[in-house]
Order: sequence, then structure tokens, then C-alpha cells
Amino acid sequence: MDVTISELLELFLQSPLVTWVKTFGALGGGGEDKLGMYMELADGVLLNRIMLQIDPRPTNQRVNKHVNNDVYLRVQNLTILVRNIKTYYQVRSTLSILLFPFIRVFYQI
Repeated sequence: MDVTISELLELFLQSPLVTWVKTFGALGGGGEDKLGMYMELADGVLLNRIMLQIDPRPTNQRVNKHVNNDVYLRVQNLTILVRNIKTYYQVRSTLSILLFPFIRVFYQI
């Protein structure tokens, strides 16, 4: 069974990730075509904006807002995104590990 690129694109745009991104109201402003929605996700700008809503702590790295199909800039944006996600989870897991024993001791009194 041969699957065309447009069918793969359609499947991707129906994926849970894209559905979740749409809950932020930032993807596909109305009549945007499917390829435009895909490129908006692939350049990393939108995903970095969503990450800033989740964790608003400032980062030292700036996201390249005008990627213009430049693969290097796209990779750089996605690298920043992955680094921010890793930092967020490291901070959250450290807080959980540090707070859990304190809460346990507090409630044993």
C-alpha cells in the first residue's frame, strides 16, 4: 500500500501532539493550509512559545523567529526546546525528591 505525502501529513495533523498544540489556540489561525500548519510546528518557534507558557523562566537563548525554511535555524530552535524541556523536568523532579521527605517527616509529627 503506497501512502502519499499528503496522507502522511493528514495523519500527523490528526496526532495527539497537534491536537494538544491546538488547545493553546496558536496553530492554524483559521484557513491556514495543512503544509503551513506543519511548517509552523517544524520550525520550533510555536513549540518554544508554548514551552514558555508552561515554564516562563527566562532562558539565555533566543529562538530564531524567522526561520524561512533554514534547516540550521530549525535545528537550533528545536535544540533550545529540548534543552528547556529537560531543564523543566530536572527542576520538577528535584523539587519532588526534595519535598517528599520533608512532607513525610512533617506529617509524622
